[in-house]
Amino acid sequence: MLSKDLINKLHDFLPAEAVLHETEDLRPYECDGLSAYRQTPMIVVLPQTESQIIQVLQLCDATKTPVVARGAGTGLSGGALPHAEGILMSLAKLNRILTLDPFARTARVQPGVRNLAISDAAKPFGLYYAPDPSSQIACSIGGNVAENSGGVHCLKYGLTVHNILKLRVLTIAGEILEIGGDGLDSAGFDLLALMTGSEGMLGIVTEITVKLNPIPEKAQLVMAAFDNIEKAGNAVANVIAAGIIPAGMEMMDKITIHAVEAFLHAGYDMNAQAILLCESDGTSEEVADEITRINAIMKASGATNISTSRNEAERLSFWAGRKAAFPAAGRVSPDYYCMDGTIPRKHLAQVLSGIEALSEEYGLRCMNVFHAGDGNLHPLILYDANTPGELEKTEEFGAKILEMCIHAGGTITGEHGVGMEKINQMCTQFKSNELEIFHGVKAAFDPQGLLNPGKAVPTLHRCAELGAMHVHRGAEKFPDLPRF
Repeated sequence: MLSKDLINKLHDFLPAEAVLHETEDLRPYECDGLSAYRQTPMIVVLPQTESQIIQVLQLCDATKTPVVARGAGTGLSGGALPHAEGILMSLAKLNRILTLDPFARTARVQPGVRNLAISDAAKPFGLYYAPDPSSQIACSIGGNVAENSGGVHCLKYGLTVHNILKLRVLTIAGEILEIGGDGLDSAGFDLLALMTGSEGMLGIVTEITVKLNPIPEKAQLVMAAFDNIEKAGNAVANVIAAGIIPAGMEMMDKITIHAVEAFLHAGYDMNAQAILLCESDGTSEEVADEITRINAIMKASGATNISTSRNEAERLSFWAGRKAAFPAAGRVSPDYYCMDGTIPRKHLAQVLSGIEALSEEYGLRCMNVFHAGDGNLHPLILYDANTPGELEKTEEFGAKILEMCIHAGGTITGEHGVGMEKINQMCTQFKSNELEIFHGVKAAFDPQGLLNPGKAVPTLHRCAELGAMHVHRGAEKFPDLPRF
């Protein structure tokens, strides 16, 4: 359908200001947090109610118009990249907390509610929402569901999928699905887990019921500096081997430490090759015991400097540096490309050594900051988009990192999703029959392929063109990558 005809039909049920089609109005929506990929949408709509969303979807279904849902636009994989001949549907105006039940410890919220706003609303009842991505001040809970977001405390409290109970979802035909329930389990297939992390390809989420946790009585943080990465990696393994599940365990390498310290002055050891942040929370007695054990493990693992937060302000200061790693990167480089892969913890040191070798090969600096406890890496490749060919070189560098993660027994994403960024590496990680199953699931929910098309799951034709359908998991397929 011609865009003019589509605009007229949208005006039948949406106010004029909720339908954007002039170029200057469309520009703010041309990318998500991965700004290297840009595409101007044909039309942007800003519905305010579920009934309006249903009408948009029914119109798209009838006219075979692609539709891409967008939250706060903080995603880092191009998952909300618009379709040139489609509608981009912003859910930002569905931003209400509908109910908050302190006795059931749940909240029912709309998708445009900010992650941190849930904890702010629950705080008077002594409760909070656990998943805390670095962008939690801005990112929306709907986007968190789409990407199955985590955060620095996901080691102990889990990802988004572990912290939601129910979803209200609209199909491309505008049908309403209620997925999940108030109990711990429900009959049938686990569609709640299937929908979480589906990147807007199966349906549009209009309500989310989240779990709320009691605010811990006490939280305390150990910050340990190491004179090499391998010792820090071993310390991570030693903490877990001791039976301790920290509330959070994060690591930063030297280049990240220097960038963050110059930005925030968090008190980091500038002589360290790696810094490990390890937090304990719970009752005062539990924390005291765990912190004593963590300190002993860090010392035995070869830490050169150990600091323990003395109060809440100092704990938040230590965390502030980790949370500010991305903006700190923006101060030391014109551009950066944030990767997201996950590996078994035992291969942490080897993979970091491999990233360092790739950094030298490509002549590009790389800041490494990651969720050490669950092996979720976030290498930040520093580059200058104004230098011809440097973006392409950066993308190739990033692809090699993801292939290294697969080779180490890991996966190409931990929480950012696949989107557009990692779609080629899906051909490396999965076999053709596995990808066919993914396409079958997509077709069951979206037969015409109109919801967020071209994302997350590559076509078999694309993989064949890449010559990668036979490339997965086997060590012999990666002769140029480090051995494990």
